[in-house]
Amino acid sequence: MVNGLSGERMLVGLAIGIAILIFLVLKTKVQAFLALIICTVIVGIVGGMPLSTITLEDGKAFGIVNSITTGFGGTLGSIGIIIGFGVMMGQLFEATGAAKRMAHTFLRLFGKKREEEALALTGFLVSIPIFCDSGFVVLAPIAKAISKATKKSIIGLGVALAAGLVITHSMVPPTPGPLGVCGIFDIDVGKFILLSLVLSLPMAIACIAYARLYLSKKYYRIPNDEGEIVELPYQEPDYENAFSMDVKGLPGTLESFLPLIVPIVLILINTVASALGKTEGFMEILIFLGQPIIAVGLGLLVAIFTLGRKLDRHTAVTEMERGMMSAGIIMLVTGGGGALGQIIKDSGLGTYMAEGLAKTAIPIIILPLLISTAMRFIQGSGTVAMTTAASISAPIVIAAGVSPLLGAVACCVGSLFFGYFNDSYFWVVNRTLGVSEAKDQLTIWSLTSTVAWAVGVVEVLILNIFM
Repeated sequence: MVNGLSGERMLVGLAIGIAILIFLVLKTKVQAFLALIICTVIVGIVGGMPLSTITLEDGKAFGIVNSITTGFGGTLGSIGIIIGFGVMMGQLFEATGAAKRMAHTFLRLFGKKREEEALALTGFLVSIPIFCDSGFVVLAPIAKAISKATKKSIIGLGVALAAGLVITHSMVPPTPGPLGVCGIFDIDVGKFILLSLVLSLPMAIACIAYARLYLSKKYYRIPNDEGEIVELPYQEPDYENAFSMDVKGLPGTLESFLPLIVPIVLILINTVASALGKTEGFMEILIFLGQPIIAVGLGLLVAIFTLGRKLDRHTAVTEMERGMMSAGIIMLVTGGGGALGQIIKDSGLGTYMAEGLAKTAIPIIILPLLISTAMRFIQGSGTVAMTTAASISAPIVIAAGVSPLLGAVACCVGSLFFGYFNDSYFWVVNRTLGVSEAKDQLTIWSLTSTVAWAVGVVEVLILNIFM
């Protein structure tokens, strides 16, 4: 029993809710956001949560509506403003030609036929200090510009970028989840960083292969002149035109990349300074400026006053407002996913499942992997999944004499499993790439994250033989 609720009943509620959610988005005219809220309500009612909000002994509010509003607001509180700033910045990139300049730079730097590797590597590095949601919103215009120039599907390119971002976000400190896991297992962060970086590379390679060999051909979609992503008959990439694109009159390379570089550097300084405890004096100011909302906002200002100087006031404002209109659906469905995750978290279902797994007679190293995987699937948040798995399994792993370093890796790997409707990143990636059909969303992103998870599971099992 958690908060007076039956774990078995909540599990039944979740199964019914997810089944209804899938039916609504696949077979009816109900929009995904409304379907998510309906699913959340059903999970709470069937699971036995109070219909009216009550106050628990610890003073916390508890109830279906409270979970919905808390989850929706909490998710958008952390990512909504960044999405708004990011889409405005992306629209300025498009309107001023900066996105085209960045695409040209990437093509020249990495050469032909390596666009997926270029984007995945960019995401791989950027997401070490930056949350993957923020990174994808900011970097997506580059993928769109490369797609438009080369005639390669934006789906394959975008998924390669998204995979690079989420893998290091889930595996490599100093992102909060992996860093918290290191603290719970009491292991050396430097050793964990080195090991997790090595293990992350095969995951990224596998996702690139899936994106290039399967998704790019199955979902051939290209941004048109208006920036809308449209489905077209498949055609081979046009490298000749891409590498001979006219860049005359476009912003310079540094000018184009500066709105991205500024927030990345500020957030990196924030992360490193906070991890080292350097929070006084001038560093306090830098830490404040490195908060993602402030940093991306500064990046947008840089874009306005550098790239936007070639636009008149009316055009600049109109372009940014055009970007804001596209952000609405992304924010709503992202918040809806947060509401579903919150009601599962408040009910204690994730903890109930994790504790049940801990009592089974499975190999020790499988325990943190299973708990993290189950938590990830049930409530959506990779950070919550890995830290919960670490909290439950760390004493058991250490007492059994299994390498705590490997146990920590297993917790992080499990958090990559099958990101779907209750995961905010699922909605950010799919909606930014213009994917609206649920079946396509699951194939494009849920299976990609599962490819990374599967490679990680194999790595953990192999390492368990030698560590």
